[in-house]
Amino acid sequence: MELSHGGDWAGYEREYSLLLLDFSANVSPLGVPEGVQRAAVKALGRADRYPDPLCRELREKLSERHGVPANWILCGNGASDLIYRLALAKQPKSALVTAPTFSEYENALTLCGCSVSRFPLRHENNYAVSGDILTAVAPGLDMMFLCEPNNPTGRTTDRRLLVKILERCAAQGTLLVVDECFNDLLDDPAEHSLLNLLSRSSNLLILRAFTKSYGMAGLRLGYALCRDGELLERMRQSGPPWAVSGPAQAAGLAALKEDGYLSQLRRLIQQERPRLAAGLAALGCKVCPGEANYLLFLSPMPNLGQKLRERGILLRDCSNYHGLGPGWYRAAVRSGEENQALLGAMREVL
Repeated sequence: MELSHGGDWAGYEREYSLLLLDFSANVSPLGVPEGVQRAAVKALGRADRYPDPLCRELREKLSERHGVPANWILCGNGASDLIYRLALAKQPKSALVTAPTFSEYENALTLCGCSVSRFPLRHENNYAVSGDILTAVAPGLDMMFLCEPNNPTGRTTDRRLLVKILERCAAQGTLLVVDECFNDLLDDPAEHSLLNLLSRSSNLLILRAFTKSYGMAGLRLGYALCRDGELLERMRQSGPPWAVSGPAQAAGLAALKEDGYLSQLRRLIQQERPRLAAGLAALGCKVCPGEANYLLFLSPMPNLGQKLRERGILLRDCSNYHGLGPGWYRAAVRSGEENQALLGAMREVL
């Protein structure tokens, strides 16, 4: 089976039977908070019961966190689950994505028979979204996806342009889906979120997840926020009724109490991202100025990924992203020691 995403530690261990450093998945280097681990383990004692299919308590706490009604929130088995549910519930005929960006948007849309257009992000503009995208939001466009910050580039869109895109979509009857799954990992999360516009935007759906921010990739927990309750209900009915396990719900509730953890994580990223970027540039790589916990770069050696894999280090090979190609890689920003290990191995290879 060919996998299109990073984080395949299981495949690596089967091939090499070695411990590895995984820079291919943009998960918190601090690991799962202890309080979250305890909550998930405790929930196993109630695993003989079905989990709450409506995630009532979790939605109530998320409602308090974001200042929106609980019925504006739908929880899912990670953000990817909600992307597919949205495509199935909405059945769009035409949609717009950027290129490069997270591939599951287009995969889900195509699965539903939707015609997908790609707005190319330019290397000379460091893959930032430009104002030209407004012209691509034309009459008849049913849905548009924006990843903020974008994956794999790590770039955010200027706030003023984001608002213009939202207004343009509203004028054309287009649902704007903004993926904010990496928002908590930005230096200033509030500056790059459209949550404060949700109450007056009927054409806006925001995706969030616990996956990266709290190191909960294996527990699978995400949520959608939208004032269109009918759309959320159709999404809920577009998949299995027990989407979120009991341990995942318990872990999410515990994670919402871990405010100190996110502050610590942001400090680490702010400290280590420029160091890693400088180290990559010193090795002859062209580094995209990312703003989150990962960096996109062009390596002078196209087969860098395989060379590092043989040394126990995984990078995300980005050659399968539309708009990129051979030699492009994404590396997560991890601890100082781990980042230096990556740069040391790259120095040997290059």
